[in-house]
Amino acid sequence: MKAKISFKEFLMMLAGMFLMSAAVYYIMMPDHLVLGSLSGLVLVLVNVIPVSVSTLTFILNALLLVIGYIFIGKEFGLKTVLTSLMLPVYLRIFEIVTPDVESLSGNIVIDLACFMVVISLGQALLFNMNASSGGLDVIAKLLNKYLGFKIGESLTIAGFMIACTSIFVYDRETMIISLIGTYIYGLVLDRYCDGFRIRKKVCILSSRYREIQEYIVKELHRGATLYQAYGGMGLAEHMEIATILEKNEYGKLLSFIHQTDPSAFVTVSTVNEVIGEWNKKR
Repeated sequence: MKAKISFKEFLMMLAGMFLMSAAVYYIMMPDHLVLGSLSGLVLVLVNVIPVSVSTLTFILNALLLVIGYIFIGKEFGLKTVLTSLMLPVYLRIFEIVTPDVESLSGNIVIDLACFMVVISLGQALLFNMNASSGGLDVIAKLLNKYLGFKIGESLTIAGFMIACTSIFVYDRETMIISLIGTYIYGLVLDRYCDGFRIRKKVCILSSRYREIQEYIVKELHRGATLYQAYGGMGLAEHMEIATILEKNEYGKLLSFIHQTDPSAFVTVSTVNEVIGEWNKKR
């Protein structure tokens, strides 16, 4: 189990789990949305087990943590443990502060849309730093390890099975909406996560390439690759700089280029994901 976690990561986990917990308590619970998650299963079980949502969430998460630690082992990180415990803590706080909660808008479809946006943002914050909310993720890893399903397939299978259990305590309409919501949730989550991973690849042709290279390396703390390039019309020799930046870094670089060499030729493309040492700033 990895023991290292930075203060920034901890704050991000707190924020992500706050959004997810608020979505569950203030939107999911009042509308009886049994979406494909551990919280959805809890909403079903509290109808037959006389305990609070926060207590049952804690019990199930603790049980899954033990199972995950035994059967998954090294892949089971400290971040998953912390996020699994944060959810019932937040839910208990909400239960004390606002014990009686009504539907957000009175319309289950509108509430479902709001739920998707809020919980997907919270989940994306966790995924962006390689953390998870525990619960269903543990089940997905078990299905992946012992039955050979991919993680995405495992989450979908477990999610739809949980959504189907709503028929036992609610009605068919609730089950259908829960199934549709589970499917949409996966799509929205993918969209959010893609947004976090998007980077800018910037290619620059400039006679002052040394100054631009130094700015990228020393000020932005990013790598820069230099290529010899030849113009197609006059075969004039140029030096091209290529670098990959985050969105805010790209804005800083563009401002610097405009000040240093207004005649520089710059092309920009979108990179969906970067893997490797680029992710570690010096």
